[in-house]
Amino acid sequence: MQGERVRSSHGTGLGLWIARAVVAADGGTVTAPAEGGPHVEVRLPRTTA
Repeated sequence: MQGERVRSSHGTGLGLWIARAVVAADGGTVTAPAEGGPHVEVRLPRTTA
C-alpha cells in the first residue's frame, strides 16, 4: 500500500493512515484540515492513573 500526496486533500498517505489507526485504538482522533498546509492535530483522551 502506498500513499499519494495530493495538495487538495489530506489523509491519503500511509503514515497518516497508520497514525489515525494507532491513535483511534486509544480512543483519540487525528485531524488534518485542508487549509493551512501540513498541519496535523492529535487528540488523546485524558487518562487517570
